[in-house]
Amino acid sequence: MALNVQKKTKKTSSGKKNKILVVVESPAKAKTIEHYLGTGYTVKASMGHLIDLPKSRMAIDVEHDFQPEYITVRGRAGLLKELQKDAKHSSQILLASDNDREGEAIAWHLNNVLAEKTTAPIERIVFNEITPTAIKESVKHPRAIDEAKVNAQKARRVLDRLVGYNLSPILWKKVKNGLSAGRVQSVALRLICEREKEVENFIPEEYWSLDADFIKGKSKFTAQLVQYKDNKPELKTEQDVNDIIKEIENNDCIISDVKESEKIIRPKAPFTTSKLQQAAANRLNFTSKKTMQIAQQLYEGVQIGSSRVGLITYMRTDSVRISETAINDVRQWIENNFPSELPEKKIEYSVGKAAQDAHEAIRPTFVEYTPDSIKDYLNRDQLKLYTIIWERFVSSQMNNAKSKIVSVDIKAGDALFRSSASKLVQKGFYSVIKLLSSKDETNGYLPSLKKDEKLTSTKFYPEQHFTQGPARYTDASIVKILEEKGIGRPSTYAPIISVLLDRYYVTRSNKQLVPTQLGRTICKILVESFPNVINEQFTSDVENDLDKVEQDELVWNNMIGDFYKPFINQVEKVMETQESLKGFLDEDSKEVCEKCGKPMLKKLGRFGYFLACSGFPECHNTKSIPLAKCPMPNCNGNIVARKNKGRGKEFYGCTNYPKCSFITHFKPIDTSCPKCGWFLVEKYDKKNGAYKSCINPNCDYLHSPGEAVAEEDAGAFAKANEEDKKQQTKA
Repeated sequence: MALNVQKKTKKTSSGKKNKILVVVESPAKAKTIEHYLGTGYTVKASMGHLIDLPKSRMAIDVEHDFQPEYITVRGRAGLLKELQKDAKHSSQILLASDNDREGEAIAWHLNNVLAEKTTAPIERIVFNEITPTAIKESVKHPRAIDEAKVNAQKARRVLDRLVGYNLSPILWKKVKNGLSAGRVQSVALRLICEREKEVENFIPEEYWSLDADFIKGKSKFTAQLVQYKDNKPELKTEQDVNDIIKEIENNDCIISDVKESEKIIRPKAPFTTSKLQQAAANRLNFTSKKTMQIAQQLYEGVQIGSSRVGLITYMRTDSVRISETAINDVRQWIENNFPSELPEKKIEYSVGKAAQDAHEAIRPTFVEYTPDSIKDYLNRDQLKLYTIIWERFVSSQMNNAKSKIVSVDIKAGDALFRSSASKLVQKGFYSVIKLLSSKDETNGYLPSLKKDEKLTSTKFYPEQHFTQGPARYTDASIVKILEEKGIGRPSTYAPIISVLLDRYYVTRSNKQLVPTQLGRTICKILVESFPNVINEQFTSDVENDLDKVEQDELVWNNMIGDFYKPFINQVEKVMETQESLKGFLDEDSKEVCEKCGKPMLKKLGRFGYFLACSGFPECHNTKSIPLAKCPMPNCNGNIVARKNKGRGKEFYGCTNYPKCSFITHFKPIDTSCPKCGWFLVEKYDKKNGAYKSCINPNCDYLHSPGEAVAEEDAGAFAKANEEDKKQQTKA
């Protein structure tokens, strides 16, 4: 709908009115906003930064207050000229890049280059949501560019350039050409590598649990042993469990206690960026990158019928604050749809001390657009993400839920068994959570029981367990720890993970982030050589200093100056003293080149390890590294890693494809199953953590049902073969 915003416009010599030029960052956003503004406005996209530091050199004048040397981004000169031409024929220019540091810097650069070609006033507008009301208000209240915010972006950009462009040459000289290091990414890599050491050093210990079935009349329920001789039971072996069973199996089973309690379950605050990424990873299996890409689409606008609608507010935020207008709207919606679940007063959530609070929490722009009402206009992933955003926001302003919990203790000799059951007695905010299942509403079963009643025990269930070590980081848990430690900001969480994966410093395995040998080597060099830079405290302190620059409490040049001198002195020292590791990552292999007969070397390339002929450059033969022998009958092939060309997802298949179509999505371990002789694979689930399991579907050696040989994707092997060779050649 057109907004009919009243603005003065100039007339050209021909009598035509010049339009107001609005410059945003993306074409999708431009299309939505132009639809809202209607005639009298031209909305164009800058496609992000048009002016930036060159990639080919440092471009920081360290002798003159660290002034950056900006240039027009390669390939953007044509777009810049087009915007200058539009500005020349406009009555006013409104710079509407994102309301954050990067957006402010984009507006600052645009202001400088457009002012050279026009005398029209250039002003800044910002908004938290792309709705007719928000756009109308922003156009009515333009402001000057925030120089302090620009300086904060400049300080961050200069600091990252100084760190990256000084650390990377060390890696080129000492490890391998083409490597790179970053200030924030290197700290995230350190966290992942340190966690991997904990995982490797952990030694699991055996322990056992004991459940028992009890009967009252025709009802049967299960309880767990929680005490033995008034102490927590220590069941380290199967014999320990059997001794207890033998002692108590003929004892009377008496109910010693029955307790009833009520549990209050409070709704959660609306999403911040980090909490959205964590929820999308845990509930939807989305990577952080995918979550932000879809959120960007929902924010910039989706075609709903004949109109484009920005469905959510700005998706880069660390605040749980909600505007009064939005709260009033959602309370009205709740009153219309779930009147019994509307609290008397609005619910307020506290903003964290470290939050910048520049934006509202992530919420739907129009609460009336329920997921069901617009599902036909969204693709599957958009609907999934929009649903959890909508539900989280609406539920945040609803009544608490309540559960009734019944717990019963059963005495059998010196053993005490306990069982509990819960039932949701007041749905509260769960009324709008569509994923709530009957299992969530009722958990466990207990018949009507009274103290001192006698029960019959029918069967004991001893079960072996092993203590779980620390879990590797996932997208969700690394984002959580980055936020807790003050490393990065909402806009950087997803890029941090993407950069580590793209550089092959980290790989994904069963949703876990695992450091590669290359990543561990780089981490070791950087942490040992620059302990004061590649650490959590320094990174957190930098973020705090950038906040001070943005608040005009700290001069950005002084911030950089305090850091630079000791840093560059250490760089020069490390460049001279660090032992070269070039070639050290190459390993001998048992393989022989089938083309020339020379030994094959295990080499680390851009895409991981591969085998290359030691006769290079005379012989260019390369191939994938065998991970395990193919277990299929009458096949002498090896299992190697491949990547699906379309999705980039790693899988493992036989080198004798297409004669042998064996494929698995679990990473093989070069260890034979002690039961059947097939190979073991790495698996992970929330119940058991990381463990090893036989790939043979007919073998029960730590086997999880339904996770056997997967042949349905055999076609992916053919697509991946050629791509794999190309990647190894590039490496």
